Order: sequence, then structure tokens, then C-alpha cells
Amino acid sequence: MERLLVLVRHGQSEWNLQNLFTGWRDPDLTERGIAEARAAGRGLKRDGYGFDVAFTSELLRAQRTCSLILEEMALPDVPIIRQRALNERDYGDLSGLNKDAARARWGDAQVHTWRRSYDVRPPGGESLKDTAARVLPYYIAAILPRVMAGQRVLVAAHGNSLRALAMVLDGLNEEQVPNLQIRTGVPLVYRLNADTTVASKIVLEQDVDAGR
Repeated sequence: MERLLVLVRHGQSEWNLQNLFTGWRDPDLTERGIAEARAAGRGLKRDGYGFDVAFTSELLRAQRTCSLILEEMALPDVPIIRQRALNERDYGDLSGLNKDAARARWGDAQVHTWRRSYDVRPPGGESLKDTAARVLPYYIAAILPRVMAGQRVLVAAHGNSLRALAMVLDGLNEEQVPNLQIRTGVPLVYRLNADTTVASKIVLEQDVDAGR
């Protein structure tokens, strides 16, 4: 039985380009972000992958990435489930601020801690631990059962919601997770064992400029 789970962070957003903390704010993709999503879809199609169902967040950048991937794969009828639990981490009072300006105000170490640590919240926002507390129950209840039933599942979401998932799938601890980076538009292809552990993982590198 095929137990396929593919995670993709949305393509570059307008606020990624401007180096702003985004969180639950809802900017669209840039032209490069659109190209990244399309390249992910082309790469997945080229390597013979298909999907039976897709999950995404309630935020536009992830939804568009999901739709563009499926469009490139010629899979227009795959159902897409939108779920708030998969939203990006809420950056609270940092949302909309330039990251360099934040470093100038609070210092490199503090901003790095807010961005990369496991359990430190930015002012008014969520830590990665908080994000995992909503992502993982949804994964266990709604996504994992489909994978284990043999459905091929795509999850198009965000850097931190996917970090929460990858932390569990890759078996990382709280000390290792600060170094975990999820790049925009690069599919992470997991195949699971019958006991839900990871049998294999492939990082599907893309040539974004090919086919543009």
C-alpha cells in the first residue's frame, strides 16, 4: 500500500519579498512565488506522483500554491480541504514589521529566539509549541488516517505549521528544531510505514526558472 504524504511550503509571498513578519496576515504570492508553486507541480508530475486529496490553510498564499501545484499536475478534480489549524504561526505584535527593523530594536539574539525557538512566544503571538498544539491534533485526526488508508495526500501550508509537522516526522527534539528550515516551494516527499513512522523522505529540488 502506498502511504504518500507530501508537504510544500507556499511560494514566495509579497511579504516574504519585503522581509516582513507575516503570520496570519494574508498577502498574495509574488511572481516568483507563483513560479515556485508551478515548478513544484511540474517536478511532482515529472517524477510520477499523484494525489487523491489536498489540505491547505485558510490563508491565500497557501491556497494559491496548492491550486497551482494541482493545475500543473493536471489534477483539477482533487478535493482541497481548507483548515485554520494549518495556518502559519501567529506572530502577534511582530506581524507587519520588517525583520531587520525588529533586529535593530530588540537585537539579533531576541529576534532569532522569537523566530526559531520551540517555546518562546513573540509579544501577543504563538510559539512553535503553540502552533504544534493545533497542527498535530489536526494531522492525527484528519490527515494521517487518509495517508494510512492509502490515499496520496498533499499538504500546502506554511513554514512554521510545516516545521511542527516535520519535527514529529523527522524525529527532531526541541534543541534540533531551531535549525530546521522549510524552503518555499520545495516539496518534502514522505512515505510512511504501517506504524505511521517515516519509511523514506525525499527533498524534491526544483529549477524555478525552467519552463517560465
